[in-house]
Amino acid sequence: MRFQTPLVPARLLRRYKRFLADMRLDDGREVTAHCPNPGAMTGLAEPGMRCWLEPNDDPARKLKYGWRLVELAGGHMAGIDTSVPNRVVGEALRAGAIAELACYADIRAEVKYGDRSRVDFLLSGGGPDAYVEVKNVHLRRRGDIAEFPDAVTARGTRHLADLARVAAEGHRAVMLYLVQRTDCARFALAADIDPAYARAFAAAEGVEVLVYGTRIDTAGVQLGAPLPRA
Repeated sequence: MRFQTPLVPARLLRRYKRFLADMRLDDGREVTAHCPNPGAMTGLAEPGMRCWLEPNDDPARKLKYGWRLVELAGGHMAGIDTSVPNRVVGEALRAGAIAELACYADIRAEVKYGDRSRVDFLLSGGGPDAYVEVKNVHLRRRGDIAEFPDAVTARGTRHLADLARVAAEGHRAVMLYLVQRTDCARFALAADIDPAYARAFAAAEGVEVLVYGTRIDTAGVQLGAPLPRA
């Protein structure tokens, strides 16, 4: 997934009201950027962090910048846009780049299923239908471990239950965690943040778990290598 317009660097002044962030551009101007992330963004929204913004000239948009990336120590990057993982995974599925799911010919997005849910991707034409949910991961609190979730997620818990039901019906049910930061090599559940999610995960019989990293730079975000669970 490539960004539509070249990104510009800035420094974070403050994030507020979840979806707004004041930034200072390199030329000294202060702008307000859209923050496409409703989560806690722990460790990714500290004042002074170097960020990358995507400008737009759409007259219908009030905010002329969208926050896309945060620079991390050691030359690493994190993507903060929670819509990016579905775009990255969608491209990878269509290119056959996810080995565990490469056998499917038909890929549909946002298909209704389960209890008031829409599955991110429904794959068919290659064996049992595969219901694939994608989760954005960018919490890191210790070592090289990426964790999910970074806040209580009743919606995520419901998705696990829905996937367990389709697995019981004989379909493939896949939870794919995409780690949208480049300084992590393993994955774990943040059970202390959302114990209910951890319990639902443990009870989700038949649900396959895939974890993939990403390659991130100012040009875009691409699917990386599979990551093991810690």
